[in-house]
Amino acid sequence: MDVVKAQQISGRAIEKVIVHPLVLLSIVDNYNRVARDTRKRVIGVLLGSSFRGTVDVTNSYAVPFEEDEKDPSIWFLDHNYHESMFAMFKRINAKEHVVGWYSTGPKLRENDLDVHALFNDYVLNPVLVIIDVQPKELGIPTKAYYAVEEVKENATQKSQKVFVHVPSEIAAHEVEEIGVEHLLRDVKDTTISTLATEVTSKLAALKGLDARLREIQGYLDLVIDGRLPLNHEILYHLQDVFNLLPNLNVNELIKAFAVKTNDMMLVIYLSSLIRSVIALHNLINNKMLNKEHEKAEDSKATFVSSAAGC
Repeated sequence: MDVVKAQQISGRAIEKVIVHPLVLLSIVDNYNRVARDTRKRVIGVLLGSSFRGTVDVTNSYAVPFEEDEKDPSIWFLDHNYHESMFAMFKRINAKEHVVGWYSTGPKLRENDLDVHALFNDYVLNPVLVIIDVQPKELGIPTKAYYAVEEVKENATQKSQKVFVHVPSEIAAHEVEEIGVEHLLRDVKDTTISTLATEVTSKLAALKGLDARLREIQGYLDLVIDGRLPLNHEILYHLQDVFNLLPNLNVNELIKAFAVKTNDMMLVIYLSSLIRSVIALHNLINNKMLNKEHEKAEDSKATFVSSAAGC
């Protein structure tokens, strides 16, 4: 490609975006109030801090936003409302500053670069975090981007801004973890056992892994067919993944897997036997108690009848 990204020359400014649970809850609440069961999206401001290439998003608030569905170039964002809200948030926590903005997309849209340019007036290098409030696939519902300048090698063509994807993750402070646990405790179904919950979590993780592997396969097929350009950075990451895979042709490793599996199966078998023995023991004790109660009732009835005869 005859494109040089200006930010790659000076070093990548943003390496990772961390989103806190409070931000996700605020965005979902805003979406349910404003745009639920509609095709609209909601937009807001992200607050937090940035340090050594890591953007930590700790708070957010919604901003009134309207756009024309037929003409994406027509949109309105109330920046006066944003400035008033930020002034009030700054009084509460002066350490938090504007780090970017969010959208419930669920994908990038044509006018996102124009909206992104507006936030350049409030922060040097803003981030865009797209939150999927109705995820259909397993995984983190956040995708983060920042804008870079594409400079064409051909001097006749103008440079333009493009979005570059940046890794994102969900993290929480200790206080936030306690709050999330209480929320999950209210949502959690108490009729489901812990074992069933763990099995469900494992199944969800395997489904997510399968979806990622299929995504990698689809990307490689497109590259082989020539429909996508070759990205060496992605190939390096894939090579690292393959290098971490164990060599299943080694006999010692196969034997170790077999021994570990047999040990786990033995524990499951013994626990099933113990569970059955305990169940039978409780059943026998229950029957013995019932017989003793019946004998006590019979002796009591005999004593009453004999006393009445006297």
